[in-house]
Amino acid sequence: MVCGDQVEVRRAGDGGVIERVLPRTTLLYRSDVFRSKAIAANASQVAVVVAARPSFSPELVQRCLLAAEDQGMASLIVLNKADLPETATARAPLEPLAHIGYRVVTLSAESDATPLLPHLQGHTTLLIGQSGMGKSTLVNALCPDAAVATGEYSEALDSGRHTTTHTRLHRLDPDTALIDSPGLQEFALQHLDDEALARAFVEFRPFLGQCRFRDCRHAGEPGCRLDEAVAAGTVDPARLKLYQTLLRRRQGAARC
Repeated sequence: MVCGDQVEVRRAGDGGVIERVLPRTTLLYRSDVFRSKAIAANASQVAVVVAARPSFSPELVQRCLLAAEDQGMASLIVLNKADLPETATARAPLEPLAHIGYRVVTLSAESDATPLLPHLQGHTTLLIGQSGMGKSTLVNALCPDAAVATGEYSEALDSGRHTTTHTRLHRLDPDTALIDSPGLQEFALQHLDDEALARAFVEFRPFLGQCRFRDCRHAGEPGCRLDEAVAAGTVDPARLKLYQTLLRRRQGAARC
C-alpha cells in the first residue's frame, strides 16, 4: 500500500483488518533501472514546491511534471519564500513552463499561504520537491493541526535537511486534501517508455505521429515535426534537448 490508497476494512475487535486495496485512479512514482518508489496514490494534482533558497533543480521540477502528465494529473508549481530578494531570479527558469500552461503560484508560506487555496479546492494534491523548499511549512499554514516538523536549510551546503520522513495525507475539507512527502534529490523516469516519455511533454502532443518517418526519434531526422516546431518557435529547444537527454539516459540505463 501507499499513502492515498483507499481500502476495504473488516472490523476485528477494537481494530480492523484491511481486506482489499481498491483500484487506483493515479499512482505517482519514480523509478531507475534497479527499483521503483511509489510516492502517492489517488492524488488528482501535483504541486512542485520550489524556492530561491536553497537553490532548486529546474530539471527535477520538469521530471516531476512529466511523471504527473503520464498519470493524467493536474500540475502546478509553487514558488515559495516570495519574500527572498532572489525570488525574481528563481522564477526565470519557471517562465518557459508557465508559457506552455503550467500554473506558477508565488507566495510565502510563513506569512500567507492563502493564494494557494483556490488551486487546491476539490483536489487531493501531492506536495513534492527538494528538501528545504518549505513543503512542511506550507502544510502547517494550511492545516494548523498537522504540526509537521520543520527545519532550517544549510547555507554552506545550499540544501535542506530532511524533516518529513514519511508521506502523510492531511484533510483540508471533505473534498480537499494535501499529501506531504519527503524531500527529493532525484526523480528517475525509467518506467516511461519512449512513447510515454514523448507524450508527457504536453507541447509535443500536436506533432507526435506527424513526422516523415514513423520511428522518428526526434533527434535530427529529416521531416521531424518537432524539429520544425523548434525552428518555428512553437517548441522551446531546451525542452526538446531535455527530452533527448532523458531518452538517451533511459535507453542507456536499460542496456546496463
